[in-house]
Amino acid sequence: MSFNKSRTWKWKNWDISWSLSKNSTFENNTNILLVHGFGASKNHWRHNQDFLGNVSNCYAIDLLGFGESSQPSASLNYEPYKKNCIKYSFDLWSNQISTFCSEVIKSPVYVVGNSIGGVIALKTAEILRDNCKGAILIDCAQRTMDDKRLKKSDILMNLIRPLLKTFVRQRIISNTLFTRAANPQVIKKILAQAYPSGKNIDEELIEILYRPSTRKNSKEAFRGFINLFDDYLATDLFSKIDIPIQLIWGEKDPWESLNEAKEWKKRFNNIKRLDIIQGAGHCPHDEEPEETNKLICEFIQETK
Repeated sequence: MSFNKSRTWKWKNWDISWSLSKNSTFENNTNILLVHGFGASKNHWRHNQDFLGNVSNCYAIDLLGFGESSQPSASLNYEPYKKNCIKYSFDLWSNQISTFCSEVIKSPVYVVGNSIGGVIALKTAEILRDNCKGAILIDCAQRTMDDKRLKKSDILMNLIRPLLKTFVRQRIISNTLFTRAANPQVIKKILAQAYPSGKNIDEELIEILYRPSTRKNSKEAFRGFINLFDDYLATDLFSKIDIPIQLIWGEKDPWESLNEAKEWKKRFNNIKRLDIIQGAGHCPHDEEPEETNKLICEFIQETK
């Protein structure tokens, strides 16, 4: 399939790549912004952007460090300042997305995020306040390795965690891990876990995930992300925003617990819907796009 034309927006010193749905004739309307997950890009919304664009202008964006956006070097907390280095974090990405909404979209948005894009969507909503009409979280990252989730009773993890942190800080280690993961055969194996039905695992999808990894500085966002041991959890953010939230979850997600998503629905009143897609995994928007698109449209119709 042909992807929507990539456009470039200058944010600070960096180039940010984004695209707009083909049928973009709506004026003064609520818009939709799609935020991809870790290791993906705006093209991961290949089966969603133009369909949702029939409802409203639908934007997709590459997070800094991913896709076709700039890939500055990663700087960790303990490292001295270096020019053109940044600390990859949810604050960084959420400020990117919220500024894009203010400078490019310039009207209220529904923010749709998959995986870590879900956490970014929530933080973006907190920044945008009244200019965010709702958040749609597709298999939102639960961040089980965050320090705040470590239980005191987990003695073994408490013992090995400092060693783990020291280990992944080393650039030679993070680069080695990245190089082993960033090849088409490994990507295909990971996709077999992420897409349990096997639907839509094709050469185009492998290329979507593989091509950005061949860029010169692609290892840096990976290093920055795997060192985020103390950052936002979705549960930190639900109570800070006063907008309707939809959860869409693949029933067989191997990485983000459906049972935990059900607990979120019980705990937080602003989560209006939890829609479970049978047989799907971590990326139901690509594995089961027709059902996912229908559920997103229903939620927007109910809340706009």
